[in-house]
Amino acid sequence: MPEIVAMSDTAIGKVRQLEAAALAQPQVPIETTHTLHAGVYSRTVMVPAGVLITGVLVKIPTVVIVAGRALIYGQGGTLPVDGYTVLEAAAGRKQAFLAVTDIHITMTFATSASTVEEAEAEFTDELDLLVSRRDERSLPCPA
Repeated sequence: MPEIVAMSDTAIGKVRQLEAAALAQPQVPIETTHTLHAGVYSRTVMVPAGVLITGVLVKIPTVVIVAGRALIYGQGGTLPVDGYTVLEAAAGRKQAFLAVTDIHITMTFATSASTVEEAEAEFTDELDLLVSRRDERSLPCPA
């Protein structure tokens, strides 16, 4: 099974550099949908083909599901995915996704949170970077 492993400070730094450069570009509106049910939190985004996004630094292990064709940058380089791919994803990662086709990305994890905001605070300390916390609903890193 493919996986997304924890990332070194150097690899995370490369994603932060990419994120900073992309912030100077026009932003692409992306909506986040949430499900909090039966002790499981899931968040899904649809990324149009040709768009590059970066994630926040995730501090807990999760499952990441990608539907479509994409390149995922993480520790050790780029992981191509195509079709419907379920990935075990470690804590300590801040990956970048390049959508080759329109893709849906869902992240899910077990939680005792009772609100979306509590669940978000459980998986990251970078709350200000979450698209779901921004009024403009745009991701920080389009291609």
